[in-house]
Amino acid sequence: MGNDDAYVSLGLKVWKAQIERADKLFGGLTSEEVLREIAPARNRLLYLWGHLTAIHDATLPLLGLSERLHPEFDVAFVSNPDKSRAGIPSHEQVRQAWNSVNGELSRGFERMSWSDWLQRHSAVSAEDFAKDTSRNRFAILLSRTNHLSYHLGQAVLGLK
Repeated sequence: MGNDDAYVSLGLKVWKAQIERADKLFGGLTSEEVLREIAPARNRLLYLWGHLTAIHDATLPLLGLSERLHPEFDVAFVSNPDKSRAGIPSHEQVRQAWNSVNGELSRGFERMSWSDWLQRHSAVSAEDFAKDTSRNRFAILLSRTNHLSYHLGQAVLGLK
């Protein structure tokens, strides 16, 4: 199937690099530092980290890898803006969820062949996929990598 396996390898390499970048950035923060806003009256670093965790968690069933591990994160980090709720997961809870979700994704990615990446993801019907085969699992990997990169760019602002 041409260079499809090379494209998948490249996509996974970029994903892993962004995850490592996020691990380094967020993993080195103290409980006080994660409460910094990326700019005045903007999201806190903890919110960005939790948001990324929730989105990655939602990727597990989308790619057919497993059920979600932390669906409860949606209320705090996806459905509602930062600081709109009193009780959100702690720094340590987000760290543990980040590690478990991304570990599960990594293990799932290792089990997938390059042809698995070209299959439809669970949010697209078979009929719609037949009309547009680019709505595949690899497209999800690319969009999640871009999403991660975008928010890492924002998070860097909170460190300055």
